[in-house]
Amino acid sequence: MKHVLVTGSTGQLGHDVIKALKEKHYQPIAPSRHQMDLTNNDAIRTFLMRSKPDAIIHCGAYTAVDQAEIEHDICYQINATATKILATYAKAQQIPFVYISTDYVFDGTKEGAYVETDVPNPINIYGATKLKGEQHVSQLLTQYFIVRISWVFGLNGHNFIKSMLRLSETHDELSIVADQVGAPTATADLAPLLVNMLESDKYGLYHVTNEGFCSWFDFAKEIFDQFDIEIKLNPISSADFPTRAKRPMNSQMNQDHLIKAGFIPLPPWQEALKNWRIAYEKLAKT
Repeated sequence: MKHVLVTGSTGQLGHDVIKALKEKHYQPIAPSRHQMDLTNNDAIRTFLMRSKPDAIIHCGAYTAVDQAEIEHDICYQINATATKILATYAKAQQIPFVYISTDYVFDGTKEGAYVETDVPNPINIYGATKLKGEQHVSQLLTQYFIVRISWVFGLNGHNFIKSMLRLSETHDELSIVADQVGAPTATADLAPLLVNMLESDKYGLYHVTNEGFCSWFDFAKEIFDQFDIEIKLNPISSADFPTRAKRPMNSQMNQDHLIKAGFIPLPPWQEALKNWRIAYEKLAKT
């Protein structure tokens, strides 16, 4: 295995996956949207036949959760149909495949953390299309990793941390949802683990997040504490902040399967945030 195709290479996770691959001396194949448009089935097939990857890490996805409630078709195309085409190629070539999924495949009504054997029940279009992508992968392949992640943040692209920092520049007070619970996940920690998975034969479905759980309110508080920003935060309910797409109230995911398989779990999310802050501040000075 030498050449690894990474879809969504300009996104938060894809950017760090490319970095992690290079650090292990792989040659990433990182097509732009123009080179391999996930909304164009023929373009996907053509690029695959030309590039002939030895493995695929499929980070590319339609992730605009609220807009997906309007753009059903394009969301399904990118998250489900494009995934099926990529998985079909992987099957034909007998190469390993990593599919990035989401906590949004669950409805969030469970008490406690979800395990991989819990039955998915998505409550929005985004979650439903990502679940369909999972099904294509698991039905077509044996050499696959389906990795469910949540609340992702990286230096590249947009995320909750950057939104909080930006809002703090113009607001002395913010209201943050406090009744949705999950696990922030740093792409800088996640990307090397994905490469480690790809180098193993421990195929299957995994939940992967940074250690620990929090609410969005807790997350915001920790952000401002670590950045030493004084701002008043008001906890509110999801009902007080309506969105077009419903969100799962509980996105906690158990990672025992990851540990039992011999993979090293990601560090606590607070530590990951600290590392992100250091890298962010260093980048800001350059």
